[in-house]
Amino acid sequence: MATTTQTHEEVPTAVAEPLEEPKKRNPLVFIILAIVLLAGGYYGWTRLQFAKAHESTDDASVEGDVYPILPRVSGPVLKVFVNDNQVVKKGDTLVTIDKSDYQQRVNAAEAALVAAQAQVTAARAGVGTAQANVRTAQTTIGVSSANRARLQQDLARSTKLRKDDIIPQSDYDAVQANLKATTAQQSTAQDQVTVARQQVVAAQQQIAVAQAVVKQRQSDLDNAKLQLSYTTLLAPANGIVSKKSVQPGQVVSPGQQLIGLVSSGKTWVIANFKETQLEEMKVGQKAKLEVDAYPSEDFEGHIESLSAATGARFALLPPDNASGNFVKVTQRVPVKIVLDKEDPQHPLRAGMSVNAIVAVK
Repeated sequence: MATTTQTHEEVPTAVAEPLEEPKKRNPLVFIILAIVLLAGGYYGWTRLQFAKAHESTDDASVEGDVYPILPRVSGPVLKVFVNDNQVVKKGDTLVTIDKSDYQQRVNAAEAALVAAQAQVTAARAGVGTAQANVRTAQTTIGVSSANRARLQQDLARSTKLRKDDIIPQSDYDAVQANLKATTAQQSTAQDQVTVARQQVVAAQQQIAVAQAVVKQRQSDLDNAKLQLSYTTLLAPANGIVSKKSVQPGQVVSPGQQLIGLVSSGKTWVIANFKETQLEEMKVGQKAKLEVDAYPSEDFEGHIESLSAATGARFALLPPDNASGNFVKVTQRVPVKIVLDKEDPQHPLRAGMSVNAIVAVK
């Protein structure tokens, strides 16, 4: 019997490695994530609530009064008393224009006024002369009337005497002739009174004409003095000199801007809100102003007024939607916001950019 030898191969025994346990997540991460989500949600919620109660725009700028200094008469400039960015007060002299020509006009007007006043005096003297002529003529009428009455009596006596042939015919004729002459003198005196009275009326009219001439000459004198006063340009208000474009010796003409005087008084903000933002906007509502020049400062104000028209209506060429193709564009309405309190440490200058936020609720 054959013997079978069975060979057993040695099988290496695999060593079982231990399983890795899953890493535990740090709970701090979840806490931080939750805090971030809550903070983000709270921030978003507050911004949403803020947006519902406020309207804002960055289309806003500071505005102020700017006075253009314009000459009203022409002539060479004698002296300029101010420099750029100089602070001036109301009534300060800014520029003077040569006044020689205008002084001559004043002198001529004064002489013409004196001549006109002399004409009034002469016209009044003429009235006195005419009135004296009236009195003289009236006296002549009185004398003629008395003589005529006497001669009528003489004629009556002479008629009786002539009938009785007591006086000659020549005496009777002489009395008749004297009566006729006296009657003619009386008629002439009456005509002289009429003429003299007409002369009085004419002389009085000459006084009225002379007085009218005096008024005209006085008006000319006042106008000449007014033109003379225009040779001195004064500051119309307190402010700061800006955009000075005048030098001594320069010949200026009326209406030519020489200086821009920026008022140093009150300033305000014009904010151009969209028309869709005006539903709940009213006069008196509080506003916060963020000025680009002072990023760390906030200015408080309130709405003073809302414009009656959009800014486009005041453009050089306002839109006319009926004349062609219509494209709807959201319009903006200027809103005037004034500061509740001026901050001298942070002055607002005209033209500064502003972000305006209005609390509408």
